[in-house]
Amino acid sequence: METEKIQTMHPDPTKSNKKILLLKYETIKTTLLSILQVSELTHTDLMEKLYQEVKDTFEGGVQWYGEVVKLDLEARGIIERTKTKPVLYRLKNDSIES
Repeated sequence: METEKIQTMHPDPTKSNKKILLLKYETIKTTLLSILQVSELTHTDLMEKLYQEVKDTFEGGVQWYGEVVKLDLEARGIIERTKTKPVLYRLKNDSIES
């Protein structure tokens, strides 16, 4: 069983994020990025699409892991929040990560 972990980051430097299994991180990261390649989404829509994509194969709280990884991707500058209302999530223009 995969036991290697990754310390995730938080966009607010005064906060710390969780240490999670690398395999789960990679699964959620890949799925979030593929979803955001198609369109900008609200938080609710993003988490719902994530859930629909991985619910049958992912073991654990999809939306909890989704939030942890989403925050990490924001902190790493891979995704960003728009300044619109409602706030939308999107890939950063200069992000080529997949």
